[in-house]
Amino acid sequence: MALAARATQNFVPIKEIRNGIVVLKDGGLRAVLMASSINLSLKSLDEQNATIRQFQSFLNSLDFSTQIVVQSRKLDIRPYIILLENRMKEQVEPLLKIQTREYIQFIRNFTESRNIMTKSFIIVVPYTAPALGPASGLKGLTSIFSSKKKTKVQEGIDFAEKQSQLEQRVGVIQGGLARMGVRSVQLGTEEVVELFYKTFNPGDPTGTVKFEE
Repeated sequence: MALAARATQNFVPIKEIRNGIVVLKDGGLRAVLMASSINLSLKSLDEQNATIRQFQSFLNSLDFSTQIVVQSRKLDIRPYIILLENRMKEQVEPLLKIQTREYIQFIRNFTESRNIMTKSFIIVVPYTAPALGPASGLKGLTSIFSSKKKTKVQEGIDFAEKQSQLEQRVGVIQGGLARMGVRSVQLGTEEVVELFYKTFNPGDPTGTVKFEE
C-alpha cells in the first residue's frame, strides 16, 4: 500500500500547500477559487446576451492563462438522511415521528429514481516566476538564489514575492467575476486539501467544500 501511495504521488506535481496556495514541484504557484453560478435560463434574452458579452470581455482582458474547472457529481444524500433519522429518534410526538419517517422514505425514493447532480465551479489561477538569464545582468545574484539548497529565509522571501504576484492575479479574476455578478472566494489550506482529496477519491462521501454566502 505504501508503494502504491508513493507511486501515485509521483504523478501529482504538488510539493505542498501553504497558506491556501498550491506549490508545485517546479516552483510554480496555484491559487484555487470557488465561484458561484448564474442561471441564464431565468434571465431575458437581452440579459443573457449581455452576460455572455461580459464574460467574453473578461476573458479577453486577461494577460495570463487561467483554468476553469466544472465538477459534476451525483448528490450524496446520505448525510442528510442520517440527520433526519437522528431527529426522528428525538421526536416525542408519535405523529411527528411518523411524518419524519415518511419524509425520509420520500427523499430516498426521489433521489434513487432521479439522477440529481451537483456542480462546483473552480478557477485555478497560476503564477510561475520568469526565468532570469545571464543577459539580465543579475547572473551573480541569480546563481546564489537558484542553487538547489536555499536557506529558509531565502525560501520565505522567494515565496512571499511569488505570492504577491499571484494575489494580484487573483484580484483581477475576482474583480472581473464580480462585474458579472459572480461571487468567488479563495480556498484556504484545509479546503484545498479537501478538494484534492475528493477529486482523487470521488466515492468517499466524507467532507464537503461549500461556498459561503
